[in-house]
Amino acid sequence: MKKPIIIAVDDDPQVLAAIRGDLRSRYRNDYRIMATTSAHEALEAIQELKNKGGEVALLLSDQRMPDMLGVDFLEKALSSYPQAKRVLLTAYSDTDAAIKAINEVQLDYYLLKPWNPPEEKLYPVIDDVLQDWLAHYSPPFSGLRVVGYPFSRNTHIIKDFLSGNMFPYQFLNIENEDVAKELVATNKLESKDLPSVFFEDGSVLKNPDLTEIAQKLGLHVNAQEALYDVIIIGAGPAGLAAAVYGGSEGLKTLLIDRKAPGGQAGTSSRIENYLGFPKGLSGSDLARRAITQATRFGIEFLSPLEVSKIEVQDSYKIVTLSNGDQVKGKAVVIATGVAYRKLSNKGMDALTGAGVYYGAATTEAHTCKDGNVFVVGGGNSAGQGAMYLSKYAKKVSIVIRRDSLESTMSSYLIDQINNTDNIELVANSEIIEAIGESRLEQVVLRNNTLKSEELLDARAIFIFIGARPYTDWTGNDFLKDQKGFLVTGRDVLDSTSTEAQWKQNKPPYLLETSVPGIFAAGDVRSGAMNRVASAVGEGSMSISMVHKYLNEN
Repeated sequence: MKKPIIIAVDDDPQVLAAIRGDLRSRYRNDYRIMATTSAHEALEAIQELKNKGGEVALLLSDQRMPDMLGVDFLEKALSSYPQAKRVLLTAYSDTDAAIKAINEVQLDYYLLKPWNPPEEKLYPVIDDVLQDWLAHYSPPFSGLRVVGYPFSRNTHIIKDFLSGNMFPYQFLNIENEDVAKELVATNKLESKDLPSVFFEDGSVLKNPDLTEIAQKLGLHVNAQEALYDVIIIGAGPAGLAAAVYGGSEGLKTLLIDRKAPGGQAGTSSRIENYLGFPKGLSGSDLARRAITQATRFGIEFLSPLEVSKIEVQDSYKIVTLSNGDQVKGKAVVIATGVAYRKLSNKGMDALTGAGVYYGAATTEAHTCKDGNVFVVGGGNSAGQGAMYLSKYAKKVSIVIRRDSLESTMSSYLIDQINNTDNIELVANSEIIEAIGESRLEQVVLRNNTLKSEELLDARAIFIFIGARPYTDWTGNDFLKDQKGFLVTGRDVLDSTSTEAQWKQNKPPYLLETSVPGIFAAGDVRSGAMNRVASAVGEGSMSISMVHKYLNEN
C-alpha cells in the first residue's frame, strides 16, 4: 500500500530544511514527506498525486510566501484533498491571519516559528491532527481509474476492453461520486473529455480510442518480425491453444486479436464443464492462464488489431491489419470464432452500450445493482450470465421464444437457475422494443402465445442470441457454408462451389480451408461443436497440421 503524504511548503530554504528534517525524523516510516519552496509547484504536485491516486494526509504551509499566501495555497489545495489536515506556519505577527483562516479554509492548527524543541512544540500538534485524519481514512484504490458516465457507449467499450485484457480498474461515476468530480475539476475536464482514463503514473487520456490505451498499457500493436512460421488470427480458446502449441514447438508464432484474449468464452462468468476444473473457472481466468502460458513460450501477441484481408503471394500469406501494417507468414490459422447476433428490434441499436449489451455480463453487472435486468437467449452463455447477474440485480428475467430451456441449455445450469430465487424464466416471449433517452429505461415484452404486450422497467438487457461467424473480412477466396462458416478438410472437395476450388494434387488436411496453408479452428469452422474443450482441441491440432504443411512446402 502507498504511504499517505505530508506536504510542507516554505519559501525560506533554511526553514524548509528544518521542518523537512523534523518531519522525516518522526514520520518517515508511516508517511512520505514532500517539501518545496514554491506554492505553485506544490499545487502542481498535488494535481499529479490526485491523478495517481495518492493520498495527502497533511498540508503544512508558511503564511508569508512571495508567490502565494499560505492561506490561499491551503484553500486551493482544499479542492483536491478536502479531507487533508491543514496546518499554517506563521510568525507571531501573523497570528490574526491564522485565526481568520480557521474559518476560511477550515484550518486545523497554526504553529508559531520557531518550534524548538519539536518534541514539545511540533510533534504533539502533528500527532494529534494525523491521528484525527487516520480515524476517518480508508486507503484509496491504487491503479487504473476510468471516469465517465455509467450508461455510455464509449465508457462501456473501454471497460469491456480493460476487463477482457485483465487490467484491474476502478470505475468512477461522474454523476454521483465525489472522487470522480474532484478528478474532473482538478484536471479541468469537460463532458466531451469523458470517459477519461487515469493511469498510475498520473497521466490522463481524454476520451481515448482503444489503441491509445493499449499502447499506454504496454500492449503491442506493431509486429516485431518480418516473417512468421504461423500467424494465428483470433485469441479465443482455439487461437490461444494454437499459440501455446506453436510457441512450445519452436514455431515463430504471431497471435492477433481485435479485442482481448479469451474471445466469447472469455466473457463467461463461469465454465463448469471444462476438464480438470471440478469447481469451474471463469472465462477470464482461462484466458489469463492461456495467454500467460503462450507468451512464456515466446509467442508475439498484437492487440487490439483487426485483420482486414489475407492475400497469398508465392506461397506466403500476407496479412493486412486495421492500422495499415502488413505481416507475412508461411501458414495461417483462422480462429476468429463467432459474435452474438444483433437484435435489431426498435431502440436496440440506439441504446447499445447504454443499457443494451451483447454478452458483457461481468463488465456491467455492478451497474445493475438492485435493478431489473433481462437476459435474452437460452444457451449456456445466457444461463451463466443470468447466474452472475443474479448476485447484483433485484430480478433477472430470462426471455426465450421456446417453451423451456431443456433443448438449449445444460442441465446443471437449468438446476442452478431453478434454485435461484431472483431469476425468472419468461418463455414464449421476446423483447420487441427498448425505450430510453440517453440510457435504457423500459422494455416492451411480448408474449407470443397470448399475443399480449407489457411495458416493464429495465436497468439493462444482456443479449445472447446465437452466433454468426466472424468471417466477413475473408472475402470470396474462402469456401464457406450457407451461414458463413469456413469449410475445411474433405468438405472442401465435396463442395460444388466454383468460387473457391481446391487446386492441389493432394487432399486438404482435416482443418485446412480451401486456401492451402490456411487453417480454421474452433467455432469459426463449419461443423465445429461450439464447446470450449473442442475449440482447444482443434487449436492444438491445427499446429500439427501446420507442421506437416511447412515440411511439404
